[in-house]
Amino acid sequence: MSRLSTAFFSAAVLYALAGMSLGMFMGATQDFTLRPLHAHMNLLGWAGLALMGAFYGVAGAHAPRRLGWVVFVVANVGNVLLLGQLYGILQGRPPIVPLLMAAEFSVLGAMLLFGVSVLMAGRKPAA
Repeated sequence: MSRLSTAFFSAAVLYALAGMSLGMFMGATQDFTLRPLHAHMNLLGWAGLALMGAFYGVAGAHAPRRLGWVVFVVANVGNVLLLGQLYGILQGRPPIVPLLMAAEFSVLGAMLLFGVSVLMAGRKPAA
């Protein structure tokens, strides 16, 4: 497995562990206020990054590596900012709008760049 694919899967596992821990905490306390944070952590963090990692692993040499690393960084910066803002909102604090916008555009940008990676990998002829 490539270092890029391993990086995506490693980050995905961290988000999954955090999401599972949060789910266990909510179940133990019977306070489900943070369920949107739990859902986003699992969807954007675990599922999103794991699928990207699988793509970069399967695409192999066809995938653009440098762009892949950019996607990895942008996605994680966006996820961390977004999850932090969502946590604050759910705790009753007003969002820090510039940070929230940066998070949203970072996650969106990562997905757009990932789409470019997919298209670039698809344009290379099969071996």
